[in-house]
Amino acid sequence: MGDILFLGHRVPYPPDRGDKIRGFHILKYLAARKRVHLIAFADDTRDMKRKSGLSKLTANRSIIWRSKSRLTSALEALIGRKPVSLAAFDNASLRAAVDNLLSRHSIDTIYVFSSQMAQYLPARPRQKVIMDFVDMDSAKFGAYAKGSGGIMRWFMKREARLLFQHERAVAQRADASLFVSAAEAQLFRDKSGAERVHVVENGIDTEFFDPTAPFKRIDTTGALIVFTGQMDYRPNIEAVTWFVETILPHIRVRFPQARFAIVGRAPSDAVKALAKQPGVIVTGEVADVRGWIAAASVVVAPLKLARGVQNKVLEAMAMARPVVASRAAAEGIDHGGTIRIGETVGEIAEEVIAILNDPVRGAEIGRDARAQVQARYSWEARLAPLDAILGISVKASPRRSAA
Repeated sequence: MGDILFLGHRVPYPPDRGDKIRGFHILKYLAARKRVHLIAFADDTRDMKRKSGLSKLTANRSIIWRSKSRLTSALEALIGRKPVSLAAFDNASLRAAVDNLLSRHSIDTIYVFSSQMAQYLPARPRQKVIMDFVDMDSAKFGAYAKGSGGIMRWFMKREARLLFQHERAVAQRADASLFVSAAEAQLFRDKSGAERVHVVENGIDTEFFDPTAPFKRIDTTGALIVFTGQMDYRPNIEAVTWFVETILPHIRVRFPQARFAIVGRAPSDAVKALAKQPGVIVTGEVADVRGWIAAASVVVAPLKLARGVQNKVLEAMAMARPVVASRAAAEGIDHGGTIRIGETVGEIAEEVIAILNDPVRGAEIGRDARAQVQARYSWEARLAPLDAILGISVKASPRRSAA
């Protein structure tokens, strides 16, 4: 029986953002069953220094720095008539690392995390190929196109079309195509006609995200509304901008001292500018997001564009905080009615105001939300379908060599 090669578009450590969290827990799950080799990109210099954190889970680790600029990626994509998403991750060093590892080790399964990494598969793989799309990225760019104009609209439509062609072709070659929610999986089946499509949902570490766990608390008074996320990511930027400009003013009519904290690394210039608005806090990167979530009177996820399962929502639920989310942000989550959902400015504002107006009820909603994720979203339970998909069984982890 051979090993697993895990190809990642971003090194899954530390597990401190959505894609890295899923990648880390899948890698950990696989490593408990077979020997795993990791080849992945890094786009944060700190991650190049912290790869040793994966030493207990992997036999070999090749982490390649991804430095290609957006402009270079766009030019290569236009010349090569391929999606920018693929051009951005086209790298000779990583290709050589894959070829070298496949030649030196007995690999019977290649786990591809994110469709950009499928370009590194052998032309005719002898190994089982598991393609973890997570979300349907082409649909995301299609949505971007609808909200854009001029040359950007053309560019996004092009990306959506070419990326979908790539996704469909990869699914035809893969032994299994994975998506993070039933809605994403069905969308892909409907659009591509693909078979062998499976749902492998995200989970949540409810021992770490626990309101009674030891972590640094945030001193705050009065109503605090919190949004968490990677703040150079377009859907997050659009969400907080919409909230600050159109929803928060309605809330502050009823609660003039209410504050809105935007918590997350790499805030864009547009996000930083929001801190000039009354009651808005932009924290930038924080060492531990739990302090801000625990301090929140209500956590909001007003995303207009959301694919799959939102980790930010699961984290807030696990921390026993009431959540108000857009329909798109809540769609992939089996929340059992514990999330308050709004679609329009008025609906979201009313749901937030209702919670701020009745803190006791808000606490009850939060407790119900935590109970729901504890029952439904443990990582072990959510990843259990991988055993059948990969045809592997639980066994003692093999001895791993140093990288």
